[in-house]
Amino acid sequence: MNRAIGAIVKKDMREITANKQLLFTIVIVPLVLTLVVPSIFLLTAHFAPEEADDMKELIKLMPETMQKMGMEQLMIRLLLDNVLPMFFLIIPIMASSVMAASSFVGEKEQSTLETLLYSPLTVKQLFYAKVLASFLMSMLVSWASFFVMLLGVGLEHYVLTGDMLHPGINWLPVMLLLSPAVSLIAITLIVRGSAKAQNVMEAQQKAAFLVLPVVLLIVGQFSGLMLINVWILIGFSAVLGFLAWVLLRTSVGKFCGEMLLSGR
Repeated sequence: MNRAIGAIVKKDMREITANKQLLFTIVIVPLVLTLVVPSIFLLTAHFAPEEADDMKELIKLMPETMQKMGMEQLMIRLLLDNVLPMFFLIIPIMASSVMAASSFVGEKEQSTLETLLYSPLTVKQLFYAKVLASFLMSMLVSWASFFVMLLGVGLEHYVLTGDMLHPGINWLPVMLLLSPAVSLIAITLIVRGSAKAQNVMEAQQKAAFLVLPVVLLIVGQFSGLMLINVWILIGFSAVLGFLAWVLLRTSVGKFCGEMLLSGR
């Protein structure tokens, strides 16, 4: 990595970790999605499994070997292998939006943009540096949330049932392929928008539209419209990975200093 790009990445990550308000936003949402929501689901599955009667259509879509399980076990497997992985598409979008939105518009607000443009980096390298900083932060938050979830949900499951909780194969394509691809798409769009935006809130608006398809996918898991499996996830990953690459190349090609200075 170019040392100058590395310096920009370190600077941006230090600024985020030093800002308590932004850091709180990045931390609290993943904790809710990976600890609070799963805890409610686990407690419901253990103490009131009869509440899952409306999930019969969804259960029919599950493999025959799993349909032989008890209702509590089925609900837990559904949570761990189908619902929670989708949360790890929301988490990187949320984490990246907080940092990416302030990438260039933050420099404008702090009156440091002109100084940044006088650095040894080209405008395109600056774009790559901002994208890389946000991408690393989103992946750091995603993986930290993943291990916190395994520890917290696993411990709660052991206390309730006496059994260890093992994540399924669906997690591999989600954490290694799909989550990075979704994160890169979100970051590229938001960083590009940050160059034109007048404030951080304006730059963050695109993130709301990116979360909507993920929410619909989660709803689909509960409604029985579609039950994800490893092949569907790999297919999504390939499509979104290619889209992320095309979007990044296109955005870099159109990025210029006039866009930063004029906001157009």
